[in-house]
Amino acid sequence: MSKSQATQSTARARPLSPHLTIYRPPITMTTSILHRITGGALYFGTLLVAWWLIAAATSQHYFEFVSWVFGTWIGQLVLLGYTWALMLHMLGGIRHLVWDTGAGLEKHTASKVAWTSLVTSVVLTALVWIVGYMVRGA
Repeated sequence: MSKSQATQSTARARPLSPHLTIYRPPITMTTSILHRITGGALYFGTLLVAWWLIAAATSQHYFEFVSWVFGTWIGQLVLLGYTWALMLHMLGGIRHLVWDTGAGLEKHTASKVAWTSLVTSVVLTALVWIVGYMVRGA
């Protein structure tokens, strides 16, 4: 085998450097990014809450209009996303508060807590909406 052939076979055997097509981000990184995104989304959602409160304080007609907007399928989808963002961000904040005490920082534990916060946020969102529809009578 010539020197150039040996170099080519060695070069092909080397591992690829990590990039987005082969790198799988750890769950803790994913939840950290989601925590930041949901924090930003909550700014928008809070504007919607303020819009609803202003409509309630303005007039019956305007309140009915805003309630209609929130009642459309797009409005309901936005409110569902707002609820999930609120739940995930809250759980992420609790997770970070616990980490600030120095507890749960081990890699395996942190991953379990991250997965738990994701699943729990979905469950809490579903519970909030189920209770909301039960109270509303719809």
